[in-house]
Amino acid sequence: MAGERIMRVLKKGDLEAIVAIDEKVSKQNRREYYERKIATITDPERSINSSIVAEVDGKVVGFIMGDVYFGEFGIPETSATIDTLGVDPSLQNKGLASELLDQFMMNMKVAGVNKVYTLVNWDDFALEKFFSRHKFVPSKRINLEFQMP
Repeated sequence: MAGERIMRVLKKGDLEAIVAIDEKVSKQNRREYYERKIATITDPERSINSSIVAEVDGKVVGFIMGDVYFGEFGIPETSATIDTLGVDPSLQNKGLASELLDQFMMNMKVAGVNKVYTLVNWDDFALEKFFSRHKFVPSKRINLEFQMP
């Protein structure tokens, strides 16, 4: 891959690039979701900004978003979640997602996080394999859902 890769903290100005990457991957426009998510992430009153973007030649080409929890939800340890990971399709399978995840995990270790959680759809074998390669294992917690009538 040409150009230098830079990992940095996500900023409000990254919205357009993130929406474009996600739209290429998901085939849907989720601008409103990302507007809310980035507003929360970049608000120092509401959370610690643990989200990262990857740049190549000054252009955002990937991102990882998550949150840090300090004893919330009745969970005694400091934990974090990863809820969104995206890489421009033209740069997939070149190690960029792994670099984003590695940087995120390094930052979480420095922040004193004990565990990092993420959710993967049961039939998303590629994503499950990706996280498995990075030593993620099934959690002892069960994800429950209720379908509203």
